[in-house]
Amino acid sequence: MRSESEFLYFLPIGGTATAPLAGLLHEIGHRVEGVDAHLYPPMSTLLEDLGIPVRLGYDPAKIPEDVDRVIIGNAVPRTNVEVAAVLERRLPHLAQAEAVAHYVLARGSQSLVVAGTHGKTTTSAMLAWILETTGEDPSYLVGGLPRWNARGFRLGGGRFMVIEGDEYNTAFFDRGPKFLHYRPHVFVLGPVEFDHADLYPNLEAVLTAFRAGAAQVPRHGAVVVNAWSDGSLAACRDATAPVVTVGEDADVDLRLRSWEGLPGGSRAVISWRGSDIEMEVHQPGLHNTQNAAVAVAAAAAVGVDPAAAAAAVASFPGVARRMEVVGETAGIVVVDDFAPHPTALAVTIAAARQKWPGRRLVIAFEPRSLTAARRSFQAAYLAALSGADLVLMAPPYHSDRLTPDEVLDRSELAEALAARGVASLMPERGDDPVMMLLPAITRGDVVVGCSSGDFGGFPRKLVDALQTGGTT
Repeated sequence: MRSESEFLYFLPIGGTATAPLAGLLHEIGHRVEGVDAHLYPPMSTLLEDLGIPVRLGYDPAKIPEDVDRVIIGNAVPRTNVEVAAVLERRLPHLAQAEAVAHYVLARGSQSLVVAGTHGKTTTSAMLAWILETTGEDPSYLVGGLPRWNARGFRLGGGRFMVIEGDEYNTAFFDRGPKFLHYRPHVFVLGPVEFDHADLYPNLEAVLTAFRAGAAQVPRHGAVVVNAWSDGSLAACRDATAPVVTVGEDADVDLRLRSWEGLPGGSRAVISWRGSDIEMEVHQPGLHNTQNAAVAVAAAAAVGVDPAAAAAAVASFPGVARRMEVVGETAGIVVVDDFAPHPTALAVTIAAARQKWPGRRLVIAFEPRSLTAARRSFQAAYLAALSGADLVLMAPPYHSDRLTPDEVLDRSELAEALAARGVASLMPERGDDPVMMLLPAITRGDVVVGCSSGDFGGFPRKLVDALQTGGTT
């Protein structure tokens, strides 16, 4: 077991994967510092609370001389000036995902890796909560902030470690998915579909990556599969470990027998290999009940009683930025949600309809990722956003990295939405989306801000504007 302390320098440190890892390594006993171009909550708050020094602005001259190893995240390219200096000076370095294996898993934990295109953060947090609540004393590393633990990580004394397994590239020098470094004892396959078009040319390439993850699981482990997803079922093809299926068909291992959506959450009956168990989920949306069922199955695969796991789900507090109410002012509810992709938008809209029935629903969306900006999702965005009453879509964040025929056509989308009776606002770059939206909303509305980034602080700025009398 690795115990000696090292001086670790994170380049960059403020991401949803790097900041919790920095905190976990700090808690293990390593000296940790880092750099980033900019920081924003909640990761900036996490690092400040932990007392981890962070420098803003890349400067090769300020890389600490006595650093033992540099931890490189996937947010920096080879052309970053500090990356160039690390390589030129031949400083020891690891990718963020490699560091998880080298410094954390080497301590002896059995890793429960939660992967999939959607639902990773919520499902991994649910699984961590189940294990913690049922006395397993787990460690975990989640790409978000659980509401019962404002850190997103935990160093436990038990045998299990829950890790959110991202399929995005590991680093500029390792284009494979992060989860291939996590040595899964249990590999959880949530919904799998085409995403990350900048890395994967087609769905088959995505499936190949997930199949490699499933194939890593030893025969004494398990692959837990979301059987609602054809992609997830296809991705477990090369598994030699036992496959545990979760779905609604009669032949699955854990079956969702019934589901009832309520404003306060959902009621469901699940059946684990023939035994019925009642389960309450206090996060809205059928997708969250499916996430919960997958988490229960993963816990059962490592020996947790399924009834105890389902009981733990009823007290699961949720995760920050997953249908998180930022404020309610002037009779308008403002919500922050991660939703980076058409499928995620669709389930977020369905969940909001469930939670706030009968209210006008306003979706403010920032296509933040390079994939989210692509015209290939035009029809999918139309289908998803047709479930809203009013749509505000910000300019695609990375449109300058795509050719004109590759980038989402917001004008065409606005026309298509109008034909379906959905009004829309399409601010241009430099416009203030809050000021554009204010005249269009009124008492009783629910506004959900959706982005995989900070959206310029949109939800909080909207609440502040409403508090100063921005609408009637």
